[in-house]
Amino acid sequence: MGAMIRYLDTRGLDGSRPTFTGVVMKGIANGGGLYVPERLPALSLDEILQLADLPYAQRAAQVFRRFETDVPPSRVEELTAQAYGEQWDDARIAPTREVAPDMHVLELWHGPTSAFKDMALQCMPLFFSEAISMRRGAGEEVDDYLILVATSGDTGKAALEGFADRPNTRIVVFYPAEGVSDIQRKQMVTQHGDNVGVFGVRGNFDDCQNAVKAVFGDPDFNAELHREHGLKLSSANSINWGRLLPQIVYYVSAYADMVRQGGVRAGEPMDVCVPTGNFGNILGAYYARELGTPIGRLLCASNENKVLTDFIASGVYDISGREFVTTPSPSMDILISSNLERLLHELVGDTETVAEWMRSLRSEGVFRVDRDTFAQVRELLSGDFVTNDESLETIRRVWREHGYLLDPHTAVSWEVAERLRGDDPVLVVSTAHWAKFGASVYRALTDIPYAAPLPDDERGLTDVELLAEVQALAPEGACVPEALAVLDEARVRFPGVVDAGREGVEQAVRQWLG
Repeated sequence: MGAMIRYLDTRGLDGSRPTFTGVVMKGIANGGGLYVPERLPALSLDEILQLADLPYAQRAAQVFRRFETDVPPSRVEELTAQAYGEQWDDARIAPTREVAPDMHVLELWHGPTSAFKDMALQCMPLFFSEAISMRRGAGEEVDDYLILVATSGDTGKAALEGFADRPNTRIVVFYPAEGVSDIQRKQMVTQHGDNVGVFGVRGNFDDCQNAVKAVFGDPDFNAELHREHGLKLSSANSINWGRLLPQIVYYVSAYADMVRQGGVRAGEPMDVCVPTGNFGNILGAYYARELGTPIGRLLCASNENKVLTDFIASGVYDISGREFVTTPSPSMDILISSNLERLLHELVGDTETVAEWMRSLRSEGVFRVDRDTFAQVRELLSGDFVTNDESLETIRRVWREHGYLLDPHTAVSWEVAERLRGDDPVLVVSTAHWAKFGASVYRALTDIPYAAPLPDDERGLTDVELLAEVQALAPEGACVPEALAVLDEARVRFPGVVDAGREGVEQAVRQWLG
């Protein structure tokens, strides 16, 4: 099959240098580090521009092949064709749209769960199952896998949809019980599939993520899973490189489309503004830039949980004593941005330094990068944050001025893009369909502050019922995906809520496995 790119551990504790399918199956490195490619391929401008002539599935296959995966090229094409097929409501998969002069939107929510996580999680489960089949076909004894997922809202549903009834895998999702939208929760707890499980957690997303990470690091529980159920653990969170590679694709693809549509001149840069929580989405833009995509500045947009904004401004990542804020953009309600570790590794190239920063974050809740690294961060990233009511005001203003309806996450990105934009065109990354957050959009269009109660007539309505209210206010732009419109009628299969922490998660998994 020729040369293959191998993967390194950001903390230098795992020297196994696995292949692409190896890191997809394993998820996280021994010792808690994240896998990064040992080298990156290069794409010429002509190669990028030629992607505009291809359907999206073939664009993805082209980029995947350049990463020299251990999946045969013909099989890569078959899998990407499955991933980006008829389950999408737009044949372009990830279209770009000019909403205002030099302000373009990359719509990443045309998949089956109406969120950008589909871009990776319609793809990654296929490669996960393929990796198991390849190893069994080669005569290896390979266990089935239990996928453990911590979600701030959208990842959970997208992962459940991607892995539902997929052979050789089971999946359990943990979400903050009071930290997702009503529609996000209903999408998860009504999920179909015989191999899926869902639990709310009494806590916030960081509590979920920390508990799931602790389970991965518990050798006794891992041994119990193997002994009692023949299972190994893996992850579908963005700590898994199998999530990141598909995210690189849509930035390369978007540049080709921008040039074809006249949004940017060939070879000239576009800035990219990403609503950022766990840092995976904006990291995809960074890697696309490193491959050769003419991306200028990376604009990091945060909500009131602005730990990344403060880090970019100061070089200090500090969550000690920081209050966790509930916002209209719950998928960004994150204080520990796990994928920042990958960027730091790429900038520093010193695993011991990265490992020490991560140890400091875990034990002290803070780390400070050195002067040279901070200079690189400042050269690469610009950041700002948007308050809860500012995000709702942005939804209202963009609708009134441009007739385009944003969800609260995209509104954060739009507002920061307007504040930080320079001379180059800006690509605003739109991460969810507005209807996933209908209550917040209703507040925005009716000028109700985020913390204020809804009027008496609307207070008893579900978020699904509020979608009709939004449609009445914005009839020309408020189309509701069918899968969201019928959620109130779906049967709740997973009502359970568990305590935060490793023990709560492990006990939930035990009970679910039976």
